[in-house]
Amino acid sequence: MSILIRFKDIMASNINALLDKAEDPEKMIDQYLRNLNKDLGKVKSETASVMAEEQRAKREVNECQEEMEKMERYAMKALEAGNEGDARKFLEKKNTLAAKLTELQTAYQLASSNSLQMKQMHDKLIADIGELESRRSMLKAKWSVAKTQERMNKLGSSVTKSGGSISAFERMEEKVNRALDEANAMAELNAGPKDEIADLTAKYDSNSSEVDAELEALKARMKNNR
Repeated sequence: MSILIRFKDIMASNINALLDKAEDPEKMIDQYLRNLNKDLGKVKSETASVMAEEQRAKREVNECQEEMEKMERYAMKALEAGNEGDARKFLEKKNTLAAKLTELQTAYQLASSNSLQMKQMHDKLIADIGELESRRSMLKAKWSVAKTQERMNKLGSSVTKSGGSISAFERMEEKVNRALDEANAMAELNAGPKDEIADLTAKYDSNSSEVDAELEALKARMKNNR
């Protein structure tokens, strides 16, 4: 029954614990089921062979019983014919067959027991594979959810890191603005005091020149109109 060793190992342990050790549980689930289905083919072949052996042993028992009955019938015929010696020979043959029948019945009982065990293991293996097929869909769905959650966790971590980067950028921006304000203040201080009288004088000088020019232009236009 060595062909069932891998199956028994898997069924005796927690399949989820086995999958925890796998790099890709989804692939491992498929591999386990491929192995079990491969074993199932071997179990079917072995079961058929054991059942055939049971049938052969049963046939030999039946044939031996029929031969014993045949010898008994011939012994009766020999007695009816008055041939007691021949009847004795037929009965001796029957006794020899009786000893053989005991051995054949023992062999048949063993073959029948082996056949029953193989059929039970065969049926159990089919049932367990069916159960694992159902659990495979559930485990794959869980694995998919787990991978999605893992990706979300990574994205959440990236967003957290981005928040730190934005905060650092804002600190740099504030530092730059402060440096610019200080530079402008220094430039203003370096410019020295402002001469307001000079500015005011220039203003009036500029206005006077403009008025004089406008006045001369107006005089020229009036002269032309006369």
